[in-house]
Amino acid sequence: MEKTYKNCQSCGMPLNKDKNGGGTNADGTKSRMFCSKCFENGNFTLPDITVDEMKELVKGKLKEFGFPGFLAGFFTKGIPKLERWKNN
Repeated sequence: MEKTYKNCQSCGMPLNKDKNGGGTNADGTKSRMFCSKCFENGNFTLPDITVDEMKELVKGKLKEFGFPGFLAGFFTKGIPKLERWKNN
């Protein structure tokens, strides 16, 4: 069975905050590893994004939601340690 994660292993979003309940695997089942913004039908929605681009994207989204810059930076510093980026 697939390991269950608390946060998306691509962008770091808490999976319990994903209104779709997680991304979808190729067989249509819910991903327990990636959110619906990052993963659809077994593929990454942004397959060519770099870890630094992902950090900037997430930082921008957090600021849109009203998080101060320093907090957005704090929340995104762990992104390179997530499963998707570990081998890069």
